[in-house]
Amino acid sequence: MKIKAAISYAEGEPLKIEEVDLLEPGIEDVLIRIVATGVCHTDAESINGRGAPFPAVLGHEGAGIVEKVGAGVSGIAPGDHVVLSYTYCGECSQCQQGHQNLCERTVELNFDGKSKDGTNKLFKNDKAIATFFGQSSFATYSLANKANVVKVAKDVDLSLLGPLGCGIQTGSGTVMNSLKPEAGSSIVIYGAGAVGLSAVMAAKIMGLRDIIVVDLHDKRLELAEELGATHTLNGRTVEVVETIKKITSGGAHYGIETTGATPVIKEAIAALRIAGKLSIVGMGGDVTINFTEDLLMEGKSLIGTVQGDSIPQLHIPKLVQYYKEGKFPFDKLVKFYDFEQINEAFEDSKTGDTIKPIVKISNI
Repeated sequence: MKIKAAISYAEGEPLKIEEVDLLEPGIEDVLIRIVATGVCHTDAESINGRGAPFPAVLGHEGAGIVEKVGAGVSGIAPGDHVVLSYTYCGECSQCQQGHQNLCERTVELNFDGKSKDGTNKLFKNDKAIATFFGQSSFATYSLANKANVVKVAKDVDLSLLGPLGCGIQTGSGTVMNSLKPEAGSSIVIYGAGAVGLSAVMAAKIMGLRDIIVVDLHDKRLELAEELGATHTLNGRTVEVVETIKKITSGGAHYGIETTGATPVIKEAIAALRIAGKLSIVGMGGDVTINFTEDLLMEGKSLIGTVQGDSIPQLHIPKLVQYYKEGKFPFDKLVKFYDFEQINEAFEDSKTGDTIKPIVKISNI
C-alpha cells in the first residue's frame, strides 16, 4: 500500500516526507493507522548517525488505530487503540524472565533496520528503507510486530499517548520497576526533560518524602515543582552535592541520571548516602571514578536501566490509568506539531523549547 513517511536519508539532514510502499501484514504483524508520534532523543541520535542505517523511516513512540492483523495475532483487533513501544524476541532468557527490555536481540530488532522476521517492510522505487524500533511510526501507517503493540483504553485522547512507549515509560519505570524506592525515602533526579519529569510524577505516586530535581533551566524546574518535586536546584547557582546532603540529612537514598553528562554522573554518585543506589538512564560517554572510594567503601550501587525495566503491555496501561485518575499529568510536558512541521519539532526538542514534541499525523 502507498503511505506517506518522513525519511531520514543521511547524517544530519532534515527529514523528507515522501510516498513509500508498505507491505501487507505478515503472520505476526499488525497494521496501524498512525494518529500521532512522539519525538524522542533516540530519534535524533539516529539522524546523527547513531541508529538505523540510512535511508530509514524513524519514529518509535507511535499511537494509532489497528486496521488489520496477521493470522498469528490474538488479543488485538481492528479498531483497537494502541501504543507502540520497543520490540523484543520473546524467546531469549531475558525475555523469558520478564526482562524484555534487555532482550538479547535488542540491537538487532530495534536498530538494524529490518523487521523481526528478517525482512524489509518499507520500499521506495523498489529500494528497501530501514525500519526503526520495529515500527517506523513517522508515517501515516505502521506495520509492527505484535510484540510492539500495547492495547489502551479508548476514553483517553489517543494523540497524547505515543510518548508512553519510550521516554515517559523510561522515566516512570525506572522509579516504579527498577529502583522501587520505599515510601518516605529520598530521590534526586538529574535532568528535567521528559524522562526526568516522568520520574518525578512516579516518585510522587510512590510517596517519596524528598523528590529533588537538578537542572540548568528555571522554567523546567518550575514545572518539576508543579508535578511533585519537593526541592529544585539550578546547577549553575548552587553547590549541588552539598545542598542535597543538607536536604536529605546525609545523602539521597536513590538517584536517576538522565543527562549522560560525565560531571553530572560523578556528582550524582557523590550525592548518594551510604548504600544509596543510582540508575543511569541517559546515554553518555566515558566516566572515570575511583571504584573503592566512590562505590565500594560506602556500599553504593550503580546500575543501568533500559526502558524503565518495563514490560510495555503491563506498564503503559498502568500509566494511562494514573493519568485518568489525575495522578500522572504527562500532558503538561507536550506540544503538538503537524506532520509537515516534523523538522521544527526536532529543532524545538534540541533547543529545549519543547520538552516532549508530538507530531500529529492523522485524525482519530
